[in-house]
Amino acid sequence: INAEYMGHIETQSDKGLTFNHGRRKLFDARALQCHSVAEGQNGTGPSLYKIVGRSAGTVKGFSYSAANKNSACTWDEETLFKYLENPKKFMPGTKMSFAGVKSAKDRKDIIAYMATI
Repeated sequence: INAEYMGHIETQSDKGLTFNHGRRKLFDARALQCHSVAEGQNGTGPSLYKIVGRSAGTVKGFSYSAANKNSACTWDEETLFKYLENPKKFMPGTKMSFAGVKSAKDRKDIIAYMATI
């Protein structure tokens, strides 16, 4: 995680995994109805396992829009921050039917959790 961009991240350990429960709850509320965090397990949306640092449109077995496949995006913290505010504005033609997360703090918290999965 880019510490300068994300700010200080407080974490706690649970069975070797590092995460913040508040951030996880926010992520769960906003993403788990469509996305899995398990490797290779797609839902309505692609698995978000190891999304931070991954190229857009590359999860095996998921049928992406041409906009996503051809975007040349790498899902780093800054790109995810912009994307999650308004996915359709950031990537016209995306299949993601999600209005976005307007709160900058909530987006940072969601991304901080995503960096741990």
